[in-house]
Amino acid sequence: MTPHDAKAIADFLIGNVMMESAATKRVFAAVPTDKHDYSPDDKSMNALDLVKHTAGAEIMILEMANVGGDAAFPEAVNALGSAAEVVEWFDKELTAVIGRLQAKSPEDLAAVISVWGGAFTMPAVNFIGFAMGHSVHHRGQLSAYLRPMGAKVPSIYGPSGDSAS
Repeated sequence: MTPHDAKAIADFLIGNVMMESAATKRVFAAVPTDKHDYSPDDKSMNALDLVKHTAGAEIMILEMANVGGDAAFPEAVNALGSAAEVVEWFDKELTAVIGRLQAKSPEDLAAVISVWGGAFTMPAVNFIGFAMGHSVHHRGQLSAYLRPMGAKVPSIYGPSGDSAS
């Protein structure tokens, strides 16, 4: 991958991350405060832990592209006590990490990096798509929790069965 290609791909993917994050924040915000402990079964995370995992992992994976390798899970998210607090934290952290990504040189974005002991080796720019895919996956999981916990599913890619339009 050429540096020019990596920069063009990054610009494209960052736009998609911002679009997807808006939907993700709507799903986070739909989790009722009194249902944070809801889990559909013993193997699944509870709703609040899933919100924290989804937000924290997206920031961590995007940061991998910034630092050119492993990045730590942002433990600050685990101290938050509600989905609303996570939405606020995620919005701030996402803005910051995206700003750092936009400032990366084309050469840095094209550089091949390896994380998690070699589990993933690819150009830094690919971690933007990886972060988005991971987040979308868990957003879908969380959206399936909403109706059983008595909440409404917000618009994700257009109206849901619970939204007016």
